[in-house]
Amino acid sequence: MTEKTPHKTTGLTHLINSTRYSLQGLKSAVKNEAAFRHELFLGIFAVPLAFWLGDDKFEIALMLGAYLLVLITELLNSSVECAIDRIGTEYHELSGRGKDQGSAAVFVALVNCAVVWLLMIFG
Repeated sequence: MTEKTPHKTTGLTHLINSTRYSLQGLKSAVKNEAAFRHELFLGIFAVPLAFWLGDDKFEIALMLGAYLLVLITELLNSSVECAIDRIGTEYHELSGRGKDQGSAAVFVALVNCAVVWLLMIFG
């Protein structure tokens, strides 16, 4: 039995499908990832605060960019964890390292966000 490859789309159809898949990914992250929900909740305060604290468009963009980097990194970490869990649930050193390194990436993004925000507030 052969598996058919999906038909490649182009143009507007590709854009619409890509947007739909991206929104499905965001919905899945909100539903299944507690850390992502916590970081989104942080955004309820962070986004308006960036506009209030930023002295100019550059500072606002820097603060929002640092926050969005946390969300991006969390999504990538979650996707790595899903892929590893899909392979198997038994412990393997490489799986553990992959998950730990994804977690470390989120931690670095959070530290970066904190440093940027502290420099904007107190610098």
